[in-house]
Amino acid sequence: MTALRLELVPMAAPRLSRRDAWAPSAAASRYFAYRAELCMLAQQAGYEPGDALAVTFYLPMPASWSQRKRRQMDGQPHQQKPDTDNLLKGFCDALLADDAHVWDMHARKRWAVEGAIEIEGAA
Repeated sequence: MTALRLELVPMAAPRLSRRDAWAPSAAASRYFAYRAELCMLAQQAGYEPGDALAVTFYLPMPASWSQRKRRQMDGQPHQQKPDTDNLLKGFCDALLADDAHVWDMHARKRWAVEGAIEIEGAA
């Protein structure tokens, strides 16, 4: 099984309003930029979405953490906000025009030094 790693900090899908279409809030602007960058990186890597999805979100550790804590937490499960389902929604919204055909989804989030998204089973 191969894995495709996209080097960017994952972002959860925010709650958008109709107004964000013509006057985006700061959160909506950051989200739209994230989606555009994710699409570009996936296209450059040759990612083709299938009908099953397994994704690992690597979230960067806070700069305020000590080096000892960083070593201890690297690769450990991330058990706080953002929620896994919101990260997955942002990912699917960016890469899938219609995710109705996806019948199997697995997502996890882990602490890491640098933010990244790893897609398992990608060619």
